[in-house]
Amino acid sequence: MNGVMGVIFASDNENKLNELTIHRTTASLPFCGRYRLIDFTLSNFVNSGITQIGIVTRSNYSSLMDHIRMGRDWDLNRKNGGLSVFPPFVLNSSREMYKGKIEAIYSIQGFIRRSPEEYVLLSNSNIAMNIDFDEVMAAHLAAKADVTMLVHKAKTTTSRRLVVETQDGEVKDLYISVTPSSEDKLLGLNVYLIKKDLLLSLVEHEYARGHVDFEKDILMKQLGSIKMHPYLVKHHAAIVDDVRTYYNESMKVLDPAVREELFYGDSIIYTKVKDSVPTLYKENACVKNSLIADGCEIDGLVENSILFRGVKVEKGAEVRNSIIMEDGKVMENGSVCYAITDKNVTVTAGRTISGYESYPVVIVKDKTV
Repeated sequence: MNGVMGVIFASDNENKLNELTIHRTTASLPFCGRYRLIDFTLSNFVNSGITQIGIVTRSNYSSLMDHIRMGRDWDLNRKNGGLSVFPPFVLNSSREMYKGKIEAIYSIQGFIRRSPEEYVLLSNSNIAMNIDFDEVMAAHLAAKADVTMLVHKAKTTTSRRLVVETQDGEVKDLYISVTPSSEDKLLGLNVYLIKKDLLLSLVEHEYARGHVDFEKDILMKQLGSIKMHPYLVKHHAAIVDDVRTYYNESMKVLDPAVREELFYGDSIIYTKVKDSVPTLYKENACVKNSLIADGCEIDGLVENSILFRGVKVEKGAEVRNSIIMEDGKVMENGSVCYAITDKNVTVTAGRTISGYESYPVVIVKDKTV
């Protein structure tokens, strides 16, 4: 896909992810033991031959910069193309952060115009999937579409999801879900393939009128005027847009079939390489149906849980149905159930943290409980 460049929006739904994004942007949110959410989009781009990539940031992006290291682990530290990261204040001299995707795209229009690629692939960073974008391009050309939007079938577990209705292979209606639904619907994945000239024309027109929302102010308005083609993603695709979906989508990865589709599907998912020692399972360790990253020390019970690098579970401690991020500690006889503990959280000896499946407890980074 030499004719396609990528643009990734690093900040999505920080206000709904609450404590998990106090110190980081959505793109750098840890996921599945050793990855960050942006790893999936970056890997999908690179595996599809897209090597001209811009990342638009908005706030709390220092952890993102530390993670991507100018793209070395994705082979993007190159002379031609590669990774470009745009700070949030590039729009104008007033140094105001962009309010929506239209302003974000307008702020980097120079970068987009200078790139030799004919097409632009726009993507949020809160999507975990493994996909070959060559197939998306083939479908786009075959349909003679102006915009191809990626969709998947799922329940609207949260509000504010883009719902797509189709007819004869074209998008006929778009609307934002207001309430959760128990029935499967076609939901937008916030990934769009569009010609560069058309994108810039639409963005400039709406920006001049003070509009900021790409889906509402461009896609919905252009229904019937431009041809929009839905591309159905049949493999596993996870959208992380609040604490509940973060927990639920993480727990789904404990299913071997989901792991197979996500990490061993079309291509490899790359991440920042760290040199870690293997995990040490001590005499009292008991691990059931869990994902354990490198460098952990386990001397207690871990069940239906995800442990990131460097986690310690001491003798008599229990971790059930929980996510323990990097360098977390559950000390002797401590108990964690239905919880998400951020980096460097310590649960002291004998303490119990307990949430519920539909409402997991979140402990903020660097806290001691």
